Amino acid sequence: MGIFVNPNNSAFQVALNSEIYVDKSDMIVYTNKVIDTNNAFICNSRPRRFGKSIAANMLTAYYSRGCDSLDMFEGLKISADEGFRKHLNQYNVIRIDVQWCCASVKSAEKTVAYIEKNVIHELRELFPGIITSGVVSLPDTLAAVNKETGQKFIIVIDEWDCLIRDEADNKKVQEEYINLLRGLFKGMNSTEFIHLAYLTGILPIKKIKTQSALNNFDEFTMLDARGLASYTGFTENEVKELCETYNRDFSEVKRWYDGYLLGREHVYNPKAVVSLMMWGEFQSYWSMTGTYESILPLINMDFDGLKTAIIKMLAGEVVEIEAGSYQNDMISFKDMDDVLTLLIHLGYLTYDKLNKTAFIPNEEIRSEFVSAVKKRKWNELIDLQIKSSALLDATLDMDCAAVSEAVEEFHMEYTSVIQYNDENSLSSVLSIAYLSTMEYYFKPVRELPTGRGFADLVFLPKKEYPDMPALLIELKWNKSVNTAIRQIKDKKYIKTVGNYTGDILLIGISYDKKKTKHECVIEKMVLNH
Repeated sequence: MGIFVNPNNSAFQVALNSEIYVDKSDMIVYTNKVIDTNNAFICNSRPRRFGKSIAANMLTAYYSRGCDSLDMFEGLKISADEGFRKHLNQYNVIRIDVQWCCASVKSAEKTVAYIEKNVIHELRELFPGIITSGVVSLPDTLAAVNKETGQKFIIVIDEWDCLIRDEADNKKVQEEYINLLRGLFKGMNSTEFIHLAYLTGILPIKKIKTQSALNNFDEFTMLDARGLASYTGFTENEVKELCETYNRDFSEVKRWYDGYLLGREHVYNPKAVVSLMMWGEFQSYWSMTGTYESILPLINMDFDGLKTAIIKMLAGEVVEIEAGSYQNDMISFKDMDDVLTLLIHLGYLTYDKLNKTAFIPNEEIRSEFVSAVKKRKWNELIDLQIKSSALLDATLDMDCAAVSEAVEEFHMEYTSVIQYNDENSLSSVLSIAYLSTMEYYFKPVRELPTGRGFADLVFLPKKEYPDMPALLIELKWNKSVNTAIRQIKDKKYIKTVGNYTGDILLIGISYDKKKTKHECVIEKMVLNH
């Protein structure tokens, strides 16, 4: 039992000791399935505080010969699988935390040498007389052990991308590190001495030009987590169970922290959910992990359309994105798409694979963007917020003429000539026009499902602003503005929104394509609860 080779299970025991532990052990069913196959090379990347280290510690505790973990895993989900005992503590495991190694040696330049030296030292103790003094590389060491004993290894690397992220400009360090990984996982004999490789970090594997540096790995990312989506964070059902246990309002939790879309799976940030359950405060817990200082250098890059895209997403809109060209590092940015793709991997945006769009996942992350933008003091956003605040005030005062005038101004300013006469375009412009609502309201719900139809835009107030009415906006294209109000009432939108909040402003906005004029009607509904 060593620090790196066949470590004990104490790190995973810490997770089990915690007041809140959500059992993700059935992920091991998949890793057991792929051991000693062509799919045995896994890179599972996800943002900070999404449980990367817990998963790495769990795999180590389960597979390592350096401990007896039967009692630890009995009762967890994996114990019900027929292969549970077959693989339990049966393998030589090498567990490496690259960030810890880098901090220990206090030098990025010495990190790779530190890893190889210490792992080889422990292997010499475990396999005496096999590794000669002339063997100085880790891949050669593993090959030598395999040749003499026939034994193979499971390698678990946590924070695998630490040197890629933190030493982005240091080509020498990165090349040395990539060469080590290639020697371990892509060399001629790698499949002979590797049972399973599991890499976890924030970034997917670095690309060299258009190819992955380790193209034999199956990658599970925030763009496409595939079969491991439910193990990337907390699922909706898991959050519901925690809400029942801790007596939290699930609908409020969903508004604050839902939004990471991985295929059909809605995933929540475990750090945020656990903190909310423990302390009961609806706020951004993201600041405690990866502050908006991480966002500033990215959103201020001089790429066409980037700032406009951020503003649209702050307003609750989605942005089309081409995510395939990003090089998976911190310096190779060619355009806006590369920046937005990195923000997806960092957890500040989420990705809809089906529609190839990006958006801000939830209120927690939205507040982090707002903080970042305020600190930078974007002139574009400051001007927009001033106009938007005036529109919100006019709406709350039920000043229909002022609302019509403001909407017309936003429509002309924020819609291109080509798209001006487009209903979807007007809906998007309205989201931007009401951007100032973010202080009091959650991001707008587009086409909120109701009993017999859809409302175009719904703004629901946060609980700390109980006196603010909900805003229900219905758009009409070349139809009377009164038709919009009538449709709200006829389709029973009010009852649906009434489940969320108290008083409601019904806002009908029509646009006459020929006259290029907007009209507005506002009615107030006071619900008796």
